[in-house]
Amino acid sequence: MDGSSYYIPAVAMGAAIAFKGPSLLRGWRDPLLRSVGVLLALAGLVFLFAAPPTIAAVNDLTGIPNVSAPLVYCLLSAYSASCLVLIINWRGGPPEVTRRLSRRWTLGYTVVGVALIVLFCLGDASEERLRDLDTYYANTPFIREMIVLYLGSLTVAGVAMNVMCWRWAVQVRGRLRAGLVIIAFGSLCNIPYSAAKFTAVVARWNHTDLDGLSTNVAPLLASAGAQITAVGFCLPLAWRRVEDSWNTWSTYRRLGPLWRELKPVSVPEDRAVRMSWWSPAELQVTQRESDIHDGMLSLYPYFDSEVRSRAYGAAVAAGSSAAEASAEADAAMVTVAVRARAADPEGRVIDSAETAGAPATAGSGFAYTDGQRDLVRMSIALRRSPVVAAARVGRSPAGPGHGAPERAR
Repeated sequence: MDGSSYYIPAVAMGAAIAFKGPSLLRGWRDPLLRSVGVLLALAGLVFLFAAPPTIAAVNDLTGIPNVSAPLVYCLLSAYSASCLVLIINWRGGPPEVTRRLSRRWTLGYTVVGVALIVLFCLGDASEERLRDLDTYYANTPFIREMIVLYLGSLTVAGVAMNVMCWRWAVQVRGRLRAGLVIIAFGSLCNIPYSAAKFTAVVARWNHTDLDGLSTNVAPLLASAGAQITAVGFCLPLAWRRVEDSWNTWSTYRRLGPLWRELKPVSVPEDRAVRMSWWSPAELQVTQRESDIHDGMLSLYPYFDSEVRSRAYGAAVAAGSSAAEASAEADAAMVTVAVRARAADPEGRVIDSAETAGAPATAGSGFAYTDGQRDLVRMSIALRRSPVVAAARVGRSPAGPGHGAPERAR
């Protein structure tokens, strides 16, 4: 593998961090988000510092031959620990149990990292090796132990990740299960990676040359495993984000009929808050809901409880559930009130209501057990309900229409 084979994944991990940067900063106190950020950062650093050009640059910069070896091995150990900690925090459970398990794995791999540095300092690796250090120093005291330790720790992490992922995967479904299977498959690559390295090292112990397994095969397995694992962690999170965005925009779209119905009586155009098309979807939905509520408040004097009552009865008779019938009744009352307001350009009904001291809220009969849900149902009813369609043209499914609207009591 040349330098680009390492740098491309490193850049990809850096791009992922940049993309998730704002959410990571806002939610840094969240153990799950923090674990995701640490995992992506360590994965990128592993690829960056494991590239032969970077290994040479670090060795030259420090003046210590092969100092990149313990650096890369420590990063690999930290990456393994971060994967395990992320799985633990992702799965959740009692906070004290989650913290205890996370600390144990973190402490264990911290000890491994310190031991790797100590063994490197005790050994003699004076000749720089950019690609085949594992096999070249396979028989060197202390360096040999350092190599065996880091390979052993990677194997333990790979096995532990597979056990945790498969145990959890059989208990869940959907995108979470898909992500766990991908993570398990990526972690499984650690085992053949370590096997290839161990085989090449043991061959050197027996005076046989199988260095190709260490210098050619193992790096490909490591690169594939790290990238697959990162995809497995990011896929469910990205999938959830896409679903959330889709649901938000779907709510915005479904509120459209009600928003357009009330637009003539909501806040005047010159006083309305203008929002750019690139504003966040949540803000767009909030603005649309605010416009709808403003329109309803301005229509209060024109609401007719009899219209609502008859529409509700007609909807129930047509087979609608209580919640659907309530939304259809509200929508019918709104559409009749909009037309009554249009027929009263001088606002005499409003003046009469103000003179009588009518409240600005309550008494309209609206069912706001769940504001957003009811608004969406009302909006859908405006577009689909025959009860609302009949009210819009001045007919009542329960009987003939009546005269001027009576303010709801």
